[in-house]
Amino acid sequence: MNNNTTYKDSPLGKIPSDWEVKTLGEVCLLKGEYGINASAVEYSDELPTYIRITDIDDDGKYTAIKKASVDDENSQNFLLKKGDIVFARTGATVGKTYLYNENDGDLVFAGFLIRYRPNDCFLLPQHLNYFTSTKPYWDWVKKVSMRSGQPGINAEEYSSLKLPLPSVLEQTRIAEVLSAWDKAISNVQATIEQVELRNKWLMQELLSGKRRLKGFGGEWKEVKMKDVFDRIYNINDGDDKHSVMTISAKRGLISQEDKFDRVIAGDSLKKYTLLSKNDFAYNKGNSKTYQMGCIYQLEDIESALVPFVYICFSPTEKVYSAFYKHWFLAHGLDRQLNRIITSGARGDGLLNVNTDEFFKLKIPYPTLEEQTGIAQVLQAASNEVRVLRNKLDKLKEQKKGLMQVLLTGKKRLKI
Repeated sequence: MNNNTTYKDSPLGKIPSDWEVKTLGEVCLLKGEYGINASAVEYSDELPTYIRITDIDDDGKYTAIKKASVDDENSQNFLLKKGDIVFARTGATVGKTYLYNENDGDLVFAGFLIRYRPNDCFLLPQHLNYFTSTKPYWDWVKKVSMRSGQPGINAEEYSSLKLPLPSVLEQTRIAEVLSAWDKAISNVQATIEQVELRNKWLMQELLSGKRRLKGFGGEWKEVKMKDVFDRIYNINDGDDKHSVMTISAKRGLISQEDKFDRVIAGDSLKKYTLLSKNDFAYNKGNSKTYQMGCIYQLEDIESALVPFVYICFSPTEKVYSAFYKHWFLAHGLDRQLNRIITSGARGDGLLNVNTDEFFKLKIPYPTLEEQTGIAQVLQAASNEVRVLRNKLDKLKEQKKGLMQVLLTGKKRLKI
C-alpha cells in the first residue's frame, strides 16, 4: 500500500490529487440504453437467452433459475457484448448491476435494465463493476431512487452518477487485487457446493437405512410421532427473557427482529408457544424449499416464543433428537404430509394440516445407539460446511473492506 498521498476537495469529498471526478455518461461509449420489451419464450439453444432483473443474483452474477429465450426480430440490437454493464432501473432491486460475462452465452437484456459500455481509455468495466458494490454507490442509489413513491432510477439519472477515477493503470492494479479475492471466494464456494452435494448423498443413505454404520444391522422399527414426541401446549408465560422467533425455510428458527427488523407479533404475542432448547416447531407455510412446510429444532438458545399456529413438540428420552432434526430437514415427512394436507385456502396462507393427524404420522425408529451414531456423523458433516461458510464470509468481508478503501482512494497501491 502507498500512503504518501495528497488529497484534494471534490464533489465527492476528499479524493487523491491525481484522481478525477467524471460522470458515468462522460466515460461511456454507449450510455443509457434501455433493454428490449419483449415476451420471454421457452428456452431454446437456437435463440438468444433473455436476461431479466430476476436473473441477476445479489453478487451480480447471471444465475437464472429457469432460463428463458427471446424471439424478436430486433433482439440482435440488444445483445450484450464484452465490457457491457447493465443496471436495474426499477423496483426493490434498483441499483443492482451485471457485468457481461462471455461464458454466459448470448444474452439479450430486458426492458427494466439499462446498458452502459465504458470507454476503457478512461474507465475499465471491471472497475465500474467493483464500484457498484461500494457504500458510496449504494448511498447514491438510495438517495436518487426514492425521489418518488416507486423506487427507480432512469437513464439520465444513471448517466449523472459521479465516479472517483484513478488512472487506468491504477484501475488495473486495483482490479488485479480484488480479482485475487474473487478467485479465493469462488474456490471456497465451489468447495461448499461439493461438500453439500456429498452431505446430501450421505443423509439420503444414512437416514433411509440404505447404508448402515459399522456394528449395526437388522430392520428399523417404525413408530408414530406421538409415541416418541410430546406435543407442546405451553404458551407465553410473560417472561421477557424469551426470544420472539419465526421460522425461515432456508435459515431455520431466527428472531423476528433479524428477519423483519422488529417484533411483528403484536397482541398475539401472549398466545405464542413457548419452546425450550431442543424442542421442534413445524411451520405449515408452503415455500419453494419446503413445499409441505418445514420443521426446525431450537438449538442455540434456552427458550423462545413462536407463533401459536406452528405445531410444536418436544423429544422424549426415547429418541436422540439430533437424528430426527436431520431426518425432518431431509424431507422425511413430506410424502405423508402430502396425504394429510386438505384442500381449501386458509386466510393465513398456511397449509391445512390437522394436528392430531400430524402426530399419527410414522417415522423410522432405529435403536437409540444407532440414532446417536448417525446424528454424530451428520453433525460432523454439517460442521464442515459451517466452517467453510465462515471462511467465505470472512473473505467477502475482507473484499468489501478493500473495495471501500481502494475505490475511494483512502488507500493506494504501489504502481
